[in-house]
Amino acid sequence: MGRLRRLLAPGRPKLVSLRTTFAVSFAAVTAAVTILVGILSYGSAARLVRVDQQSVFSQVVQDVRDEVRQHEMVPEDFSSSRPGHDLVRPARTDVQVLGAQGQIVDHGNPSLPVTSRDKAMALATTAGKVVQHKDVPVDGDVYRIATVSLGDGRGAVQVAQEFSDTEDLLRTLQQRTLILMAAVVVAAGLFGWWLARRITRRLVVLTSAAEDVARTRQLGIEVPVAGLDEVGRLGRAFDRMLGRLAQSEEDQRRLVQDAGHELRTPLTSLRTNISLLRRIDELSPAMREELVADLAQEARELTDLVNELVDLAAGQSDTEPPQRVDLADIAEEVVGLAKRRTGREIVLRTSGDTTTDGRPGMLQRAMSNLVENAAKFDRDGKAPIEVDITGPARSGTVRVEVLDRGPGIAEGDLIRIFDRFYRAADARSLPGSGLGLSIVREVAMAHGGAPFAFRREGGGAVIGFTVGG
Repeated sequence: MGRLRRLLAPGRPKLVSLRTTFAVSFAAVTAAVTILVGILSYGSAARLVRVDQQSVFSQVVQDVRDEVRQHEMVPEDFSSSRPGHDLVRPARTDVQVLGAQGQIVDHGNPSLPVTSRDKAMALATTAGKVVQHKDVPVDGDVYRIATVSLGDGRGAVQVAQEFSDTEDLLRTLQQRTLILMAAVVVAAGLFGWWLARRITRRLVVLTSAAEDVARTRQLGIEVPVAGLDEVGRLGRAFDRMLGRLAQSEEDQRRLVQDAGHELRTPLTSLRTNISLLRRIDELSPAMREELVADLAQEARELTDLVNELVDLAAGQSDTEPPQRVDLADIAEEVVGLAKRRTGREIVLRTSGDTTTDGRPGMLQRAMSNLVENAAKFDRDGKAPIEVDITGPARSGTVRVEVLDRGPGIAEGDLIRIFDRFYRAADARSLPGSGLGLSIVREVAMAHGGAPFAFRREGGGAVIGFTVGG
């Protein structure tokens, strides 16, 4: 209930789906473009219609002026009742003839108003003079009127063009344009919603999968997303990410279980020996020395086991940045340190280009484990331990080998020696945790290589790994 109240709180922002955002954005862009195009189209059409009507009217007026200038004409020449009269009347054009005193001798249809300026044109001595009137109301309609003088006071001719019909036509065009724009916007919104559903359908699947993972904490959820576009790539990447997280979780769980199993033995032995300390006064000096030696040995083994567990966990999540390294230089440091620790003779051989891209700390840890493993199993050996660094080998890899003359490895153990905590039957009496070679495997795989092991001709073993490639 507390969470529900928080979700319904007025100050909490409301979530908007990507589908709604896409549809609204699509409709908004379409509406803006449609309105802009509609306004520009209507403006252009209206301007063209008005200019066309004006040019027609101007041409009629100019024809009348040319006619009265070229010929001496009287009002009767323009009478609508006279057969073959000279004035051609275009559509929506009205003609009215004025006499010498400005009186109407031939009414227009409808009759046009006569002003003092029109009467002055009827009395004018010069033919072709013009006076124009704009937006003149006549019987509920709007006209533009031009009055042309006949000259010598013989009268005038009024030519009128109806203007309101054009404006009515333009208003009708405007209304239809608005209706069309509204229809386009609505259609764009519906199409945008359909398109958004189609595009975001796979994103919704991804979102549901992510929410299921967050809710159930189960990383094995399948992500059913296909396609070759960015959404498909995202789905496959998300599926791979879940797979790797699941594998990492499984590795961590298995590591904890294995570590718990391996830690149980030395801890049990420590508790047993500690319980004997309560009776230390009853023990002989030799038994006391043996007890202290056992405690020291168990403490060292427990310390080594914890250190190797830490190294293994660090190898799985190492944040050391990769860089260009020379494995020959790293091997030289490892060999020098191993000589001081073990007192054994160790021979280092290098050939070819031994540089690669990697993490120096991890590579040094892997080489140290190999050399220490060889020294441990060939403790009393007289032959030197050999370290070979060879590169580049197959597919551009660099090969690291550590060779010894110890008891070797049984055929049945070759495929398992890199498993965590695995120890061969003849090695269980020796100190160690069984993690050293598993760390080698983790390092090799993290560097694009693989570990390997085989029996050495003449006795002993060859264990190593490759990197790069």
